[in-house]
Amino acid sequence: MEVILRDHVENVGKRGEVVKVADGYARNFLLPRKLALPATPGNRKHIERERVKLDAQEAHEKTGAEAIAAKMANVEVVITRKVGDTDALFGSVNSADIAESLGKLGFDVDKRKLGLREPIKKLGTYSVPLKLHREVTVNIPVRVAGEGRPDVKPEAKAAAPVAKVEEPAKEE
Repeated sequence: MEVILRDHVENVGKRGEVVKVADGYARNFLLPRKLALPATPGNRKHIERERVKLDAQEAHEKTGAEAIAAKMANVEVVITRKVGDTDALFGSVNSADIAESLGKLGFDVDKRKLGLREPIKKLGTYSVPLKLHREVTVNIPVRVAGEGRPDVKPEAKAAAPVAKVEEPAKEE
């Protein structure tokens, strides 16, 4: 089935493109979520008329994402958790925890845009990619520290000041 994409769809195509996809994928995913329109002659003419507006919107979204990425360049997320003797966490740090910490810093981030493949289960510093736009990705340093451990010292970053969020301890 041929459809016209109304928004960028990963591994399928960009906004405004006419692509051929499986019938079930179009009926069950793209069309109900309003990500695509059937490729009828009327819809093709409608999309062509709106192409200039869509291109301007795309450029505006990319500029906004680049501005947010520039602000996030100096951000480090610090999350403290209880740990065992082997530096293994009791629980784990997942995308929702990182998104919540970024929210406390004033960045409204959808947890699905964080590229954390597996939850973090050990102490250390991790680089987590955040996809702000399909062409703009920023790596967020996430430091997982042990709760109440004097041997864990903050890491020094040269040049830029770092905004940090300390996650409050969870009461049991």
